[in-house]
Amino acid sequence: MARKPKGRDISGWLVVDKPAGLTSTAVVNKVKWALDARKAGHAGTLDPEATGVLAIALGEATKTVPYITEALKAYRFTVRLGQATNTDDTEGKVIAESDARPGDDAIKAALGAFVGEIMQVPPRFSAVKIDGQRAYKRARDGEEFEVAPRPLWVEELLLVDRPDPDHAVIEMTCGKGGYVRAIARDLGAALGCHGHVVTLRRLWSGPFDAGDGVSMETIEALARTGDLDAHIRPLEEGLSDLPMVTATPEGAARLRNGNPGMVIARDVDHGEECWAAWEGRALAVGHYRAGELHPARVFNR
Repeated sequence: MARKPKGRDISGWLVVDKPAGLTSTAVVNKVKWALDARKAGHAGTLDPEATGVLAIALGEATKTVPYITEALKAYRFTVRLGQATNTDDTEGKVIAESDARPGDDAIKAALGAFVGEIMQVPPRFSAVKIDGQRAYKRARDGEEFEVAPRPLWVEELLLVDRPDPDHAVIEMTCGKGGYVRAIARDLGAALGCHGHVVTLRRLWSGPFDAGDGVSMETIEALARTGDLDAHIRPLEEGLSDLPMVTATPEGAARLRNGNPGMVIARDVDHGEECWAAWEGRALAVGHYRAGELHPARVFNR
C-alpha cells in the first residue's frame, strides 16, 4: 500500500518579507515546516543577502508559479561606485578601483542604455549553467569561461537617491531572469568608474508586495498554529495577470477531469490563455477555444 504523503494538504500563497542572511530554499523549508504543508515552492530566487518579496506557493498553488516568475518585478538597490568585485556584490573581493565619481546627470543619462529589451551577461558567480555545470562552481574553482548574454526586458530604471558620492540608489522594474548585480556592474563600466551592489530589496513581484509580506519572526512565532493560516492568500492571486472565464456546471465537471469544458467568456480572444472559475475558485488554466477552456493545468482541491 502506498505511503500517505506527510503534511497538510493546503493550497495558497504565503508572501514572505525575506530578511538578509537566508537562502530562498531555507525560507521555503521554514514555511513548509511552520505550516506543516505537504508541498511548497518559491516563485523566484533571491540572493541570500537580498531582502523583500519571496512568494511561497503551497500545494496546488505551485501550479501557478510560472505566472509569477513571468510577471514584472521591482527592485531597489544601492550601487557602490568606484569598485568592482568578482561577484558583483559585497560577498566578493575587489578586483578594480577608480577615483572617478560621476554626477547625478551622468548616471541618469547612462541608465537609458539599460531600458527596454537588452542583452545581459549574468554574473560569473550565478546559478546559470555552463556546459551542464553551475557558473558559480566553475568560478569558485578558478576556471576560465564565458557566460553568454541573455535577453531581459527592463520596464523602468530610475535614480531615486544619492546619499553620497560613493553610492547611488536605483529602482528597476523588469521581467523574468534579470540580474541586478549585472546592472550594477555594467552601469559602473558604462560610467567608467566600476560598480557593485551593496544592498538589494525586491519591492514587489507580480501581485505580491513587500509591504504585505510576513516576517520570519512572525512565521516562527505562529508556527504550527492556526493563526499562521490566516496569512495564507488565495491560490487565485497567482493568476491575476490572466483573464478569467466562468465554467458552466457541465463544463466544471469536465474540467475537473482534465477535459475541455464549456465556459462563459467576455473579452477573451480565441486561443488566449486564461483560467476558469467555478463558485469563485479556480478550476483550471488553459486556452480558450470556441466556448471551451482546453485545460493545461487542473487544480485538485
